[in-house]
Amino acid sequence: MRTKRPEHLKTFSYRGCHRYSLTFCTDSRRCHFVDASNVEIVTQQILRAATQMQFVVLAYCFMPDHLHLVIEGQREDADALRFIKLAKQYSGFYFSQARGQSLWQRYGFEHVLRDDELTLVAVRYVLQNPVRAGLVSHPKAYPFIGSQVYSVDELLEAVADLPST
Repeated sequence: MRTKRPEHLKTFSYRGCHRYSLTFCTDSRRCHFVDASNVEIVTQQILRAATQMQFVVLAYCFMPDHLHLVIEGQREDADALRFIKLAKQYSGFYFSQARGQSLWQRYGFEHVLRDDELTLVAVRYVLQNPVRAGLVSHPKAYPFIGSQVYSVDELLEAVADLPST
């Protein structure tokens, strides 16, 4: 399944201490992320790319056929487009080595988060994804959510008081 190529913002550099909500879909929407070992392979490489490119992963959720990330640049030279490329390249390579299959669709989706409230809304969306999909009744019961810098409890506490949308 091919998706239409999403457009990047033409007047935005994607560099600096900005936050982003990202979604990467698996090739042909295969359900690779029901297996903990697959999630582990990909998580290691996403975090490797984040460290190299001066980003932190504030929240992530591996759904069966896609990945949600909320990331934040840590320096003025942090390059989100380069992070996206490396994260997909590293994880796709190691996944292919281990499983003999391609991992990602060619394009993903990104949304620039302009303020703290939007970041928390994006984090809540990521954490609630498995609940909305009917996979679990509470985010804590889902094994494939987390953060590079916060515990799941800290994330859930941070979004608990947000108004319902």
